[in-house]
Amino acid sequence: MSFKDILLALCVVIIWGVNFVIIKLGVTALPPLLLGALRFLFVAFPAIFFFKRPKVPLKLLLIYGLTISFGQFAFLFCAIRVGMPAGITSVILQSQAFFTLLLGAVLLKESLQITHFIGMLIAVAGLTILAKGATTGGLDDIPLLGLIFTLIAGFSWACGNITNRMIMQNQGKEKCSALSLVSWSALIPIIPFFVSSWIFEGEQAISQGLAGFNWPVFGTIIYLAYLSTFVGYGLWGVLLGRYEAWKVAPFSLLVPLFGLSSSALFLDEHINSIQIAGLTLIMMGLIITLFGKKLIQYLRKA
Repeated sequence: MSFKDILLALCVVIIWGVNFVIIKLGVTALPPLLLGALRFLFVAFPAIFFFKRPKVPLKLLLIYGLTISFGQFAFLFCAIRVGMPAGITSVILQSQAFFTLLLGAVLLKESLQITHFIGMLIAVAGLTILAKGATTGGLDDIPLLGLIFTLIAGFSWACGNITNRMIMQNQGKEKCSALSLVSWSALIPIIPFFVSSWIFEGEQAISQGLAGFNWPVFGTIIYLAYLSTFVGYGLWGVLLGRYEAWKVAPFSLLVPLFGLSSSALFLDEHINSIQIAGLTLIMMGLIITLFGKKLIQYLRKA
């Protein structure tokens, strides 16, 4: 990759890493489900007027919007609202990679390698350390409910990944762009978010949240809707169009690094030694799962 494109990739992962800090600020100012509704309202309009509607079966478009958009962000925002640290959340959410592999094997009959199982076992060990500490009170600032919500968010993201693969398999010669799919699928979670907010957060919480709407809150939604979504996905799509996926994908592993560092810098979040052990195992598992086979092939050639 050229130096310029490396900088573009770093720009994307920084935006996505800091995104967790922005979410923390957002759910502090607004009820989480209301924040989700506003985020996708800003994504969908006026984006659908600039991007052609993708030629995707309505069923798949609905599933995609309800999983990767509504399911993922409803549970992610709620996880951070109930006290899940933003930095640690950025690591746990990467469980989506493991869920994607398992769902791909079950639903799409994709093969699993021994390195996949090894990586997942190591990651499960890391999650067990975090979960055990959360249930016994041994870890600071990790609520068990927040941990569960984050894992459900990762599972929802994985369901969206599988749906995305199905969409691409159903495409003809004319492939839909990532931004087109993101824009039009953003229409789907808006109503579920508003309805869920009305049911679970209540009219009073919604009224108070909207009454306190100010420029910082507006800036938070702009970041989530445009920087994280359109700039992030846009630049990532450009890089995937220029290079093989294996050259671009490793940069996504830096998202938790920037998530942890930005949360420590802006939110004064700190992690203890037990949390570091759990998070390290999760990242090791992720790396082995994604790149273990290629690493073994490289060592054999060497």
